[in-house]
Amino acid sequence: MSSSAPDVTVVIGAYQAMPYLIRCLESVEAQTLPAGRMEIVAVDDGSTDGTGEYLEEFAARTAIDMRVVRQENSGGPSGPRNRGIGLARGRYVFFLDADDYFGEEALERMVAMGDRAGTDVVLGKVVGVNRGAAKSMWKQTVERADLYSSNIKFTLSAQKLFRRDLLVRLGMTFDESLKTGEDALFTMEAYLRGNGVSVVADYTCYYLVGRDDGKHVTKSGSYVLRFDSARALAGLIAAHVPPGPKRDVLMVRPFVITLLPQFGPVLLRQSDEVRRKKMELAAPLLENYWSPGLARRLKVHERLRLVCLSQGRLDLLLDVLRFMSDKKEPRAVRKGLRGRLYLTYPHFGEGVLPLSAYEVTVPERIGRKRIDVPGRQSTAAFLRRLAGKARRTARSAGLHIPRRAHKT
Repeated sequence: MSSSAPDVTVVIGAYQAMPYLIRCLESVEAQTLPAGRMEIVAVDDGSTDGTGEYLEEFAARTAIDMRVVRQENSGGPSGPRNRGIGLARGRYVFFLDADDYFGEEALERMVAMGDRAGTDVVLGKVVGVNRGAAKSMWKQTVERADLYSSNIKFTLSAQKLFRRDLLVRLGMTFDESLKTGEDALFTMEAYLRGNGVSVVADYTCYYLVGRDDGKHVTKSGSYVLRFDSARALAGLIAAHVPPGPKRDVLMVRPFVITLLPQFGPVLLRQSDEVRRKKMELAAPLLENYWSPGLARRLKVHERLRLVCLSQGRLDLLLDVLRFMSDKKEPRAVRKGLRGRLYLTYPHFGEGVLPLSAYEVTVPERIGRKRIDVPGRQSTAAFLRRLAGKARRTARSAGLHIPRRAHKT
C-alpha cells in the first residue's frame, strides 16, 4: 500500500450481491480518478453465494488498494458500513452499494467539487436502472446548496461523498439498532452538522439498480421499523433545529416520506389490530412534532390524514382513504372574505375537522388540473393579467391594442 492517504475510500457492504457485484467493482476500477488516489474497503456480510470469494479474487488482481473483510451476517447495512468507516484512510468516504455502479467520472468530479467548495458532503446525480430514483434535486450543479430551500433534504440515502474528517470529528456512525432509515439519519446529521453540501447535477455519477430478484434492502422491513425510522429522524431534526419555519421545512421529510405511506390506501386492507397499533405508534410523533407551520407545507390529502391521526379519528381517516382509493376527485371551492381555496374531501364543512385541514396552501394537482395557492400567481399569469388590464384601459380611451398572435 502507498503511504500517502488516498482521496477516496469506497466502502462496499456486500450481502448476496452476485452477479451485481461484478459490474459494481468494474465501475470502481473504470474511474477516471487514478487508482493510486482510491482505496476499496469491502465487507462481505456473511454471504453464501460467492460474494466473499469474488471480492478476494478481485482484490488480488486490481491496481486499487483493496481490503476485504468477511464477517458473520449482521442483519443490515449499518454494520458493514461502520466497519468500513473504521478502516477508511481516504480524505473522503463514499458508500457504494454492491448492487449499484458508478459513472466513470463520478469520483473525480465529486472530489473536485468537495475540494473546490470546501464542503463536507457532495451529492452526485443519481438515476434509476430498473427502478425509480428521486429527480427534483438534480436541476442544477451548485457548490453550496441550502438545506432549507433546496430539495436535497429529500435525498437522504448514504450513496454520497462524505469528508472523512467530519465523520471522525463527530464520531458519526450508522445506527445499527435501526433496520431501515439508518442512512437517512446518518445523512441528515451530516447535512445539519457539516460544513455545507454540494450538488453535481451535470453528470450521472451513480446508477441505482433495481434487482431482478426483488431482494433490494429498501423493500424489506415491517411497518414497525418504519415508525422507528420516522421517530429517529424527527428526533434528530428537533435536536439540532429549534421550533420554527426551518424545523417545519425539514419535518416534511419524516412525516411525508416515512410516516404517511403507513396511512395510505393500504390501511384499508389491514386488520383492526394493525390499524390501532399504527395509530398508537403515530401518536407520539404528532404530539411532539406536529405544528401549524408543518401543516401548511403539505398538500390537502397529506395534511388531512395527519389531522385525523392527531385527533385519534381512525373512522374519519378511513373515509378519506376510501375516497382516495375510489379515485374520486374533490371540488375546489372558495370561502370567506379572503377567498381562500378549499378541497372538498370527506367531511368538509361538517365541523368534525377544522376547515384549515382542507385549505390549499401549496400547489396541488387534481387529475390533470393544477391548482395554485390563491394570491400566488405565476409570472406568466401576472403578465397576462397586466396585458389584459392594458387592453381594457386602451379601449376605454378609444385605442385598439391587438392581442399577441399565436405562433403557428
